[in-house]
Amino acid sequence: MVTFFIAIALLIIGYFTYGKFIEKIFDPTDKRDTPANSVNDGVDYVPMHKQKNAMIQLLNIAGTGPIFGPIMGALYGPVAFLWIVIGSIFAGAVHDYLTGMISIRHNGAHIPQLAGKFLGAVSRHVVNAFSLLLLVLVGTVFITTPASLIDILLDGKVAFGVILSGIFLYYFLSTILPIDKIIGRIYPVLGAILLLGTISIGISLVFSDYTIPEMTLQNLHPENSPIFPLLFFTITCGALSGFHATQSPIISRTTQKESQGRYIFYGMMIAEGVIAMIWAAAAMSLFDGQTLSEVIATGTASAAVNEISVTLLGAFAGTVAVIGVIVLPITSGDTAFRAARTIIADYLKIGQRSVMKRLMIAIPLFVIGYALTNIDFNMLWRYFSWANQSTAVIALWIATMYLYIKGKNYVVSLVPAIFMSYMVFVYILNAQIGFNLDLNLSFIIGIVLTIGLTYLFFRKAKRNKEEKIEVDETSAVSA
Repeated sequence: MVTFFIAIALLIIGYFTYGKFIEKIFDPTDKRDTPANSVNDGVDYVPMHKQKNAMIQLLNIAGTGPIFGPIMGALYGPVAFLWIVIGSIFAGAVHDYLTGMISIRHNGAHIPQLAGKFLGAVSRHVVNAFSLLLLVLVGTVFITTPASLIDILLDGKVAFGVILSGIFLYYFLSTILPIDKIIGRIYPVLGAILLLGTISIGISLVFSDYTIPEMTLQNLHPENSPIFPLLFFTITCGALSGFHATQSPIISRTTQKESQGRYIFYGMMIAEGVIAMIWAAAAMSLFDGQTLSEVIATGTASAAVNEISVTLLGAFAGTVAVIGVIVLPITSGDTAFRAARTIIADYLKIGQRSVMKRLMIAIPLFVIGYALTNIDFNMLWRYFSWANQSTAVIALWIATMYLYIKGKNYVVSLVPAIFMSYMVFVYILNAQIGFNLDLNLSFIIGIVLTIGLTYLFFRKAKRNKEEKIEVDETSAVSA
């Protein structure tokens, strides 16, 4: 249990120390007008209060990641705690803060636009396709997972198709309506349910008869799956996730002041890390590796969530906790489709004030999403994991380029960018869904590819700096 308390403490301390350090490097100023105020179209660009933005950001980025991921990551043992803490403080929160703030400086731009500016025109088209793939996969996965949880909660008394249809309808409305009409109103309530359930799980676990295991670097996975690189693709949203790079621009369009960025972007990633720690600890405490593996295999991580909640909190409070978990994927699935709509709109330069223009983009997205619900969940998740972390890598390289051109300390994003680039290469080289190469050979080729990528990056970075490209598009105004 000592490891658990130290980990939680480190996450909180990280926000006040390293988070402040990252903020100083970026140097936000309230003398700049934010897109929420300068654009304000009443649909996607709408000024909202800091606390409301923070809660929306937390629910947007969380999905099932900080719960399902850590539960599956618990199969590796307490080494998962290490990645949650280090990943959240030095990679995930840095990724989220810089992505959100750079987006604010570029009128709420999504990652494809930022890639085009900082990494080259070809990158814009590639990242656009990649982001849309990721968002549609996320939207689809986050339809099926809450539906499965609701099905368990209702004990199969409501047809699964009816549940799916209800979630689809909500996603559709939240995608096309102005952000302050549904998302801005219900997210604070849903966030309260999530936090209440998670905190209750954590308190009950601490005072229960279950023992939270202490730190060990030993790989305890029942199938001996390698920690490198698989752990970094199992626990994503609880440590580092590219999906966040697609969500932060949604809130960069509603943030009132730059000074609110550390709380909204860095702080909510730390909060997500705390959530991940609680669920990982609960899974390790209630199950041994083999039992947990069997529970996941028979009902996905949803079954483990239900059993943990009911065991620790009882039938009624456990149900409230499960509802809190159901909230997460629903509040990420809706904004996944919303982000996809705005990315396509930006790419094709289609204004979004008109409802018909929003429908023109949204309807095809939902047709594709519905078709994907018929594909095996585990297959979708494997592709999602790789696409997700590849997007994180792209976002980290964009942040590094931005800081490099501005003459600031770019090492803070360069280190996680290089590390995760290596993990992405090794994963796709070794995975069955990729090249299916021997793991040791994948490690070697991964090093060569990562060195090559880093070399190409610095060539591009020096060229950008020599050409003195305009780093920030929004101009400073009087405070």
